[in-house]
Amino acid sequence: MATATPVQPELLRTLPSDAARQLLWGFADRYDLQMLVQSARAVARGPVARLVANGGRNSHEWTPAKAEMLEAFDSSGITAVFMDPEEGGLFAGPKNLVLALVAFELAWVDGGAATASLAGCLALAPIHERGTPEQQRHYMRLAAPPQPGEDRKPWRGAFCLTEPIPYVGVDTGMLNGKIRIVEWKPGEEPMLQVEKRGRFITNIGFANFVTAAVDSGDDRIKGSCMVILEEDDPGIFDRGTPTRKMVHQLSSTGDPIFNLRIPASRIVGGYDIKDGVLVPRHTHSEVIEAVFRRTRVTVGVMTAAKLLSAVEPVIRYQRGRFRGAETATPGSVRYELGLQAREDSLHRLTDVWATGEASASLAFAAARTFDELDPLEKEIEKLYAERGIMGGRAKAKLLREAADQAAALVQLSPADARKQPQNSDLLLRFVMLDSLADVLCPAAKLWNTGWGAQMMREAVSLMGGYGITEDCPGFLGNKWMDAQLEATYEGPEAVQRRQLSVTMTQPLFLAQLRSWVREMREIASEHPGTGACALATAMTMWLWTLDHLQHSKDADGGKLYQSARQGVTFPLADALCWLMAARCQILDVLRLQRQGAEDASVSEGLPGLVNFLTDLCHVQSARASGEVARICAELVFGYDRHPAWDEQGTRGCWHKDELDTLEGLIPGINSYALDVVGSDGSHPKKAGPCVSCHTAGPFLSLHTKLDACLTGSRLAKDRAAEAISKLMIPEALDYPA
Repeated sequence: MATATPVQPELLRTLPSDAARQLLWGFADRYDLQMLVQSARAVARGPVARLVANGGRNSHEWTPAKAEMLEAFDSSGITAVFMDPEEGGLFAGPKNLVLALVAFELAWVDGGAATASLAGCLALAPIHERGTPEQQRHYMRLAAPPQPGEDRKPWRGAFCLTEPIPYVGVDTGMLNGKIRIVEWKPGEEPMLQVEKRGRFITNIGFANFVTAAVDSGDDRIKGSCMVILEEDDPGIFDRGTPTRKMVHQLSSTGDPIFNLRIPASRIVGGYDIKDGVLVPRHTHSEVIEAVFRRTRVTVGVMTAAKLLSAVEPVIRYQRGRFRGAETATPGSVRYELGLQAREDSLHRLTDVWATGEASASLAFAAARTFDELDPLEKEIEKLYAERGIMGGRAKAKLLREAADQAAALVQLSPADARKQPQNSDLLLRFVMLDSLADVLCPAAKLWNTGWGAQMMREAVSLMGGYGITEDCPGFLGNKWMDAQLEATYEGPEAVQRRQLSVTMTQPLFLAQLRSWVREMREIASEHPGTGACALATAMTMWLWTLDHLQHSKDADGGKLYQSARQGVTFPLADALCWLMAARCQILDVLRLQRQGAEDASVSEGLPGLVNFLTDLCHVQSARASGEVARICAELVFGYDRHPAWDEQGTRGCWHKDELDTLEGLIPGINSYALDVVGSDGSHPKKAGPCVSCHTAGPFLSLHTKLDACLTGSRLAKDRAAEAISKLMIPEALDYPA
């Protein structure tokens, strides 16, 4: 009897196109952003790549060749992306996705170039987020590239938060820089003396102005603030010695010293006078919270770009590894596939690619979320004014009530949610997005730069010894080293974990996470190959573990989930990041599948691309689920003391004489008994009796279920590996080696 021949799924033909990426990352409807990407790419793979190839990273000093890179930023529009059109910029509205896309294109070639661009935006960010209208207009216009007919050079900025050693990186709340009143004539503006020393300050080699964090050194000034310093201010504006970095050499970094006299109008956000005391309207902590909440995302994008940029060079290296040898004749497997004739190299590259896709999806999801949130923040301020809500306590109460209502609605079915009365759609949308952003931002920064740096090492290792040479295609060795620094930018990993340990336990976010479990189950029913089912089970395990830890104590009676117990809170934060990255990856692939068929530039070859990216989703979901299971198991069982062979520990064990008696009544019971203790106290040679897990029964059931949910994940990796081995790549990289 004849049998049907199985239909082979279509394979990936080429690397994902720009049009496919636009759908994946949610800007296919933004022609302006697509043009910006092309412009930034031309700079990255042209002037920046040539600068790196010609040895630009071999010096710590700021050189004329590096300065030409800034001029390329100006002429391409990169410098202007942070400003609004009325300030000389290109884009109106939120800029989070804009900045993320620029960072991605520049970091595809060099992280230092991306940092040089982003650091200028970071210097302006305190003014943009909390500056007075006058400050915003003045400095944004100065920093914008000259318009046609203008004869001027744009101002460059630097952001100075970090204190010198021994204080560097200890605590951003501890400031050594001081601000004092040196002159205050009646009816006139106070004049201030600013003393500040910085450490690892990017862009300082050419900065015309600096936004610096300082603390009060005068009884007539209350608290901390941020101030704007200009290079021509009276006093000392010493750029310091260039930092001898091993990475990011295309950015200018130094240890500046400032001792300057400035007017009080340079306090970011302005000030008030109360009882003869100058009171800044914003503390430095409030300013940097608003700034870092957004700018951390772009750093996460940079590491994602490194991983995805490594794919093509690795494929080219693996396939050509044996060409030139006598045994590798054209047409032979050894000649055509090289190292890719073996499974290991393909599987490891699959892991690198899957991580790159997940990290890009997570970071761009965070950027899009902030783009939605930014205009809502302004609307909320208007709502406060309309309702006469003043003061932090009253605002917090309103938001808390809205968050409680939103959490209740999220847990309803969509049909039931529409029937519920709502006090304010604006408030509900705001608190939900705000809750999500509070988790997405540190998660993108932590997971992308942390795990991404480890996978970048894997990518370099796939190049063999070639990976750590100066002429390695794609500059992979440079990117691996750069990734180590990016993990510390804008707060090292501990800072992100600390923030996550607080925000991820908020009731509204947990309600959203529970809704994601339902979402992943529904996706799994229609797209089982994505690994969404395993991800849903892993999310359920994470939620169970969090609840268990919040209501449990360790063997010594100490509370487990608390801020000081970072051995508990930090690993759980890590586990959540794995889940969020895998979920964002799945949602992006589904968007591509849904919208790609309607796009003529994507539809050809779309089935093969979707099949491949779906398999990568499955691979990443399996890895994420495994990491969550490992972390949660350690936390659930790791704080219990293992039973010993003492009176307490052997209380639940069988005794040999009891079993002998029962054997006559229940034949074979001896073969089922564990941890049998003899009449002389003898026992099996191991640490102690097996642990009783009665209180963790639900966890063990979830663990067993999760193990079974991994079914098919290795088949997905095999399919992805096969697709990579048959993928067509360009003849050469589109930027110099």
